[in-house]
Amino acid sequence: MSIKAERGHVVSLIGSSGSGKSTLLRCCNLLEDSQQGEILFDGEPIAWKGTGAARRPADAKQVRRVRTSLSMVFQQFNLWAHMTILQNVMECPLTVLNEDRAEVEARARALLERVGIGDKCDVYPAQMSGGQQQRAAIARALAMQPKALLFDEPTSALDPELEQEVVKVIRSLAEEGRTMMLVTHDMRMARDISDHVVFLHQGRIEEQGPPAELFSAPKSERLQQFLAATAA
Repeated sequence: MSIKAERGHVVSLIGSSGSGKSTLLRCCNLLEDSQQGEILFDGEPIAWKGTGAARRPADAKQVRRVRTSLSMVFQQFNLWAHMTILQNVMECPLTVLNEDRAEVEARARALLERVGIGDKCDVYPAQMSGGQQQRAAIARALAMQPKALLFDEPTSALDPELEQEVVKVIRSLAEEGRTMMLVTHDMRMARDISDHVVFLHQGRIEEQGPPAELFSAPKSERLQQFLAATAA
């Protein structure tokens, strides 16, 4: 069974802890080496060498090209503590893409305004709330102008009030038609913003489909149990 993220669509990965959601997401970005199966990006298959546990990407240039086209937002923000928020957002376009500094700065400032923290350009991550830091991480991901965004449980490290700040930004990105793959524990968000939802269980795709179908009429007993538990 396979997963496909169409251009402009949001795919949410749900499931209990340890089901393989984050691992699958990291395999998409080639941060983890999958031991079997194929990964295609924009129709281009990833080239592999070796088999099983020894399998690795065969083309370093291809890996760099794919990673440059994908931006990942992590659960724990992963901002650089020694840099201001503006510097955090500017760093990758400058060092990876070698873009013009003035253009990058203008884009970075606009993105920080876009996520609601334009007044935080000159502060450091430690001086910000968790919700503000995660919004900065989203701005940093957007600064690379990626073809798709990957979110690994972007709200799970936040308390409920701060969580809503980040959910609002993710919802707005979905409304813009951004291509996104999202690992989340927030069933309401997955239901409301997704074009397609995938339920993972014990490292396998147990069930997938449109959110209206998957949440209202789950076919597998395991998904029924999971949704009942998350609704409790």
